[in-house]
Amino acid sequence: VTFKEVVLRGGAATPLDLWLGGMLILLLLEGTRRVLGWALPIIAAISILYALLGQYIPGLWGHRGLDLETLISYQYLTTEGIFGLPLGVSATFIYIFILFGGFLVSSGTGEFFIDLANSVTGSVRGGPAKVAVVSSSFFGTISGSAVANVVGTGSFTIPLMKRLGYSPTFAGAVEAVASTGGQIMPPIMGAGAFIIAEMLGIPYLEVAFAAALPALLYYFALIYMVHLEALRLGLRGLSKEELPSLWGTLKERGYLLIPAILLVYWLVIGYSPMKAGLWSIGAVFLFSFARRATRMGPMKLIEALRRGGTGCLEVVTACACAGIFIGVVTQTGLGLKFSTLVIEASKGFLPLALTFIAITSLILGMGVTTSAAYILTVILGGPVLIKLGVLPLAAHLFVFYYACLSTITPPIALAAYAGAGIAGASPFSVGFMAMRLALIAYIVPYFFVFQPVLILQGTFLNILFAFFTAILGCAAV
Repeated sequence: VTFKEVVLRGGAATPLDLWLGGMLILLLLEGTRRVLGWALPIIAAISILYALLGQYIPGLWGHRGLDLETLISYQYLTTEGIFGLPLGVSATFIYIFILFGGFLVSSGTGEFFIDLANSVTGSVRGGPAKVAVVSSSFFGTISGSAVANVVGTGSFTIPLMKRLGYSPTFAGAVEAVASTGGQIMPPIMGAGAFIIAEMLGIPYLEVAFAAALPALLYYFALIYMVHLEALRLGLRGLSKEELPSLWGTLKERGYLLIPAILLVYWLVIGYSPMKAGLWSIGAVFLFSFARRATRMGPMKLIEALRRGGTGCLEVVTACACAGIFIGVVTQTGLGLKFSTLVIEASKGFLPLALTFIAITSLILGMGVTTSAAYILTVILGGPVLIKLGVLPLAAHLFVFYYACLSTITPPIALAAYAGAGIAGASPFSVGFMAMRLALIAYIVPYFFVFQPVLILQGTFLNILFAFFTAILGCAAV
């Protein structure tokens, strides 16, 4: 209502602005607590205290301190605080794709993915575990949350793995690792690709293509370990009678794949992510009418819109609350201090600096969403890596990988704990088993920092050779 006045006074805050800004910060902290729990609001609250009490902090960490009015006006009236880049991305690109996922689920595409995975891998040795891997990678591309992915596909795959002879711990860990991988698997990557693209100012497709080979290595390693475990236990696949036929599944519901194929096509020919997402939502709705079972009538339409509305809450609150932290980092100069500290602590030795950033990302990711953990870490750690000569895209993907891995890294491994709950196993044992199964994912980010050829930075032959040798490395591990 008053945007012209705000612009004309150059961002100077009135008493009304300060009251509204203060209320917004408090309501945002409470809203985030309700949606995501205590971890992120506590980080944001500590950052506010750091901004206000900087003059009392000794040494390099201290600063001259901000008064409350300066802090609130910066957070509320500029595009460097709450209404920053992450919230802008969540309100545009991310929301459209979460809504697209809601439409896919309501049209029955989730069940189709599971049947398709069953028909492809269910009959091979250790089949149900491979079904979990394949279906979770499919499902993960339309779900922004590793925990939601575990609950969505794990309720079907984990009991099946246990029935076949896998231990409850192994079954829960396979599902947790496969579900976490959905966030690093293009095209959607749990909303992270859009934030990375916007922060780097590069096309979204460039991020998706760069993430493709590391994601394929992740799933190759997981399927191979599942296969070796099946060999060790002498397990067989399910019988043909228990499984849907591939041709029958594709003939009956194969049309449900068309919107996803169209989405990729529209992105490749140059449509903006928002336009491609919007047209793809329309395609899901239209193709759902091909059969009565998938038809989206008024109730299914409302359900799809509800899924989109509630599904975006985690990302929106995380991005808004992370905005508080980003505002404090830029306003107090904390980012520069963190860079100096990490470079001093690592003596400029890149492998050590990478390890410090990876640990920071894992710690910040415990109990917060992947996108929030990535934003919090990259604001502090991204400039450090770039200053030490890492390619910007490799630096951002490095941080993003470890933010994703925080969901399966004890002591707070939310995806592993969700898998443990369904499997009836000890949460900690599932968490440590998940770490073993995802070992490749802890190593691959170092590979693509030192050999950017794995994120498609090089000639075709170099990329092919690097991928082939990386597959051998995965098998050896």
